[in-house]
Amino acid sequence: MQFIDEATIRVQAGKGGNGCLSFRREKYVERGGPDGGNGGDGGDVFLIADEALNTLVDFRYQPSYQARNGQGGGSRNKTGAAGDAIYVKVPMGTTVVDEETQEVVGDLSQIGQTLKVAAGGGRGLGNAAFKSSTNRSPRRTTPGKPGDVRRLRLQLKLLADVGLLGLPNAGKSTLIGQVSAANPKVADYPFTTLAPSLGVVRIAADASFVMADIPGLIVGAAEGAGLGAQFLRHLSRTRVLLHLVDVAPEDASDPLDNALAIEAELMQYSEALSGRPIWLALSKVDQLETEDLDLMLEEFAQMFPERPIYAVSALADIGLPELCQDLMLSLQEHSRRLAEDPDFADAQTELEEQISADVWAHSERMRQRRRGDTAVTEHADESDDLDDPETTEVVYVRD
Repeated sequence: MQFIDEATIRVQAGKGGNGCLSFRREKYVERGGPDGGNGGDGGDVFLIADEALNTLVDFRYQPSYQARNGQGGGSRNKTGAAGDAIYVKVPMGTTVVDEETQEVVGDLSQIGQTLKVAAGGGRGLGNAAFKSSTNRSPRRTTPGKPGDVRRLRLQLKLLADVGLLGLPNAGKSTLIGQVSAANPKVADYPFTTLAPSLGVVRIAADASFVMADIPGLIVGAAEGAGLGAQFLRHLSRTRVLLHLVDVAPEDASDPLDNALAIEAELMQYSEALSGRPIWLALSKVDQLETEDLDLMLEEFAQMFPERPIYAVSALADIGLPELCQDLMLSLQEHSRRLAEDPDFADAQTELEEQISADVWAHSERMRQRRRGDTAVTEHADESDDLDDPETTEVVYVRD
């Protein structure tokens, strides 16, 4: 199935039914009076989180949803039937944004959670509702009100505890495939991962966590290069970022330089997201001699003195049990602090709100850039500056 993590839909709630204008007319009943009933309310539109879904691809083929209108009132004080509400299933982790106001309408992160995104129109009143001691034969009715119409952008952010970060071919897919039942594509060339994947890492019968793998990042990813930044939003809900660094890159590049480059891309994408706990895992360590590995670990420890650093190899099964066990303990401690420390919980809520704002701002920048690129392409022959595009070199320096 194609993985789609962003879609725009149109929702329209039902219109309220009109009120009825009617007078009672029966044999042997004098001056029967008004008996026009009220209309029914229009149907609402809800979104509901469904754990069986993991992509927004269905909304590419059905982008419009409309609830039923309420029925009009009838004679003999009959009230019209209310319009049926509709429930649109979305994956867990879907954020809903109003395209017109740019307001975040809601976030569906729990199984069965519902969110009303369009309210049905109110019912119209029949003439019986206007009867009074001074107006015994009212001829007044009101029409039903229209329902809400909105354009909504849906953004899917996968729900995971640990998110994998790193360059293409750093060993992320191999690792998640080794420690969980996930079966991502693994090959000996970069960019084998084209869509995010999830895996459940089970430490014990009652202890497990969810790990997320996204396509690898490259230099310039925060500005739209490659695929990684497109999926960085899926790491926004994670509680720990696990940064994998290849100790023996095929291009003979320096592992520490590569790590710093990815850290810079993460910071450029979202400074708040880079404030999450980041753990380092030097991968494919079976390809190094012990002395060389020790020197590299010391070098990384000097550059990142406050971070946990692990030496692992997914293929040789080196260091994985210790890494997973420590991640589980850290996640359990995080949950305990959330429950027992109100200040910590408030700080985490504030951090999550800032990350969400950064993700949304980056998404908007990329959309504007795509629209700008389209406009430039259509008018390329009208601009002399396009014949000599300006280039920028990005240089990362470490002390």
